[in-house]
Amino acid sequence: MKTFLILTATIGALSAAAPSFGTDLAGQPVKVKAAPPPVAAPIVDWSGYYLGVNGGWGTSRNCWDFNGLTPEGCHNSTGGTIGGQIGYRWHIFNMVYGLEGQGNWADFSGSNVSTAFPADSVGTKTDAFGLLTGHIGYAFNAVLLYGKGGAAVTSNTYHVNSVATGAEIANSNDVRWGGVLGAGAEVSLTPNWSAGVEYNHLFMQRSNISFPAAVGADRVHQDVDLLTARLNYKFSSPFPKW
Repeated sequence: MKTFLILTATIGALSAAAPSFGTDLAGQPVKVKAAPPPVAAPIVDWSGYYLGVNGGWGTSRNCWDFNGLTPEGCHNSTGGTIGGQIGYRWHIFNMVYGLEGQGNWADFSGSNVSTAFPADSVGTKTDAFGLLTGHIGYAFNAVLLYGKGGAAVTSNTYHVNSVATGAEIANSNDVRWGGVLGAGAEVSLTPNWSAGVEYNHLFMQRSNISFPAAVGADRVHQDVDLLTARLNYKFSSPFPKW
């Protein structure tokens, strides 16, 4: 009986304490885990050596003057091109400076009937070109916009054909130097890979073309327009970014 009375008193004490215990628990603040801080986007460093490939389309505008005096007309030599480039860039704050060498195979060909000698057609084929340029650009982190300028060289073949038969009457070759101005945009895909597009205009000097199998010579003026897509692999820079 005594044991029963003790057990009953204990249960009563616990029941009386339960509301107070529950109140204490309800009053405790709920701990909420803080959201992780946002991860900052990595800063792209454009500095370093790079090696790449390019390909696209080009057109060469060629105007012929017989013996440098009598116009024979103009034609566009158009076609595809593919090649490669190698260069180095310095990324200083948001400015990017660089030097680049580029060499391309080309297949630009075209012709027109001579306005001075209607029985003949004159034609030009550009089979290669090279560029040596300096670059200056502005980096919007992963996007680089730039301009370029420097020296250009083209390799050309000139031919005179019979309009009636299509037979070749004479041909000649030359390598000529000039200048280039261009602009491009490039996007960083990974820390090492980037892709872009580029436009270039080549201002080539006039050249006197002699035809050994024919009497006389022609003075040919040439301009070239290029539009290419590019893919570059950048090696890690040995210097820290400014």
